[in-house]
Amino acid sequence: MDWRPATSEPDQLGESPFWHPIESRLYWVDIAGRALCRLHPASGRAERWAMPSEPGCIAPARTAGQPSGLVIALRDTLYRAKDWGGPLVPVARLPIDPATERANDGKCDALGRFWVGTMHEPAAGPRQPVAALYCVDGRGDGAPLVRRMLDGVATANGLAWSPDGGTLYWVDTPSHTIRAWACDASGEPVGAPRVLHAFAPKPDGWKPGQPGYGGRPDGAAVDAEGHYWCAMYEGGRVLRLSPGGEIVADIPVPAQCPTMPCLGDDGPEGATLFVTSARQGRPADELAREPHSGHLLVAGERLPVAGRPVNWYEEGLLPAGLA
Repeated sequence: MDWRPATSEPDQLGESPFWHPIESRLYWVDIAGRALCRLHPASGRAERWAMPSEPGCIAPARTAGQPSGLVIALRDTLYRAKDWGGPLVPVARLPIDPATERANDGKCDALGRFWVGTMHEPAAGPRQPVAALYCVDGRGDGAPLVRRMLDGVATANGLAWSPDGGTLYWVDTPSHTIRAWACDASGEPVGAPRVLHAFAPKPDGWKPGQPGYGGRPDGAAVDAEGHYWCAMYEGGRVLRLSPGGEIVADIPVPAQCPTMPCLGDDGPEGATLFVTSARQGRPADELAREPHSGHLLVAGERLPVAGRPVNWYEEGLLPAGLA
C-alpha cells in the first residue's frame, strides 16, 4: 500500500484521530507537541491549536443532541471547547497525580460516555502498573460522573468497541496483549477481560531497524465488519484482527512508530485509512531512514471496508462558560 504524509509539519507524538462527519475533517492530537490538530482533506488545509498541557485524547461533543464542539483530556483534567480556538472550560478532573500520570488513549462509547485511559509517566525508570481506565458520564444535569473501571495499568491504549457494543477492546501496551471485555446490554463491562491476541515481547538488546520484533499494540479502531485495527508501535505496521483474534491483514507503514489508525471519509467504495505516528525520542538514524515519522499518514488507496461513525460525548447541559 502506498502512503503519503497528509501534512507538511510532523507531530512529536500524534494520537487520537477521528473523522468528523459534519465537517469532513480529520481531528487528532499531538501529545508531546501540546496541540490539537485538524485537516480538511478536500482543501488540504491543516490547523494546529496550542494547548496548555498534553492532550491525551479528544472526541466530538453534543449537548442535548446538538453538536457543541470538543471534549479534550488534558493531562489530568477534561475540558470542553465549544469552538475551535475558543475558551477551554474544565468539566471533570481525573483522580490522578499529574506529576507521575497523565491521560492517554480515550474514546466515547455508543452511549456518549468518554472512556479515558491513563499512563504512568515517571521522571525516570520503567513504567509501572499504577494507572487506570476511567469512564466519564456527562449526560446528567450536574457535573460529569467519573468512575474508575480498571486498575493495574501501565499504559492504557487500544480502546474500541464492537459494532453491537457487546465487546470493549483495550490494551496495556507494555504487556503486548490486546484484551476483549464483554459488556452487558447497558454497556457495562462484566466479568474479567479475555485475551484477544498476545504478541511476543521485545527481545533483549533489540535496536530499531533490526529484525526480530513486530512491535507492541498501541491505538486502535473497529471497522464496519467488526474487525479490530491496531497500530504496532516500533513495529512499523498496522494490523487487522478478526473478532476471534486472528491477524487477517498486516500493512507496513513508513514510520517505525505508528500510534493509531482511523478509518475515515467513508463512502460507497469503503474508507480512507489514516494513521498517526511518533518521532519523539526516536534515534536520528531511524528518522533519517523514515522521514515520514511523526506525520499523519494517509493511504493512497481506499479500503474495501467502511469504518464506523465516531461516537460523540453526550451532555445534558452546556457547561457554564460555554453558553
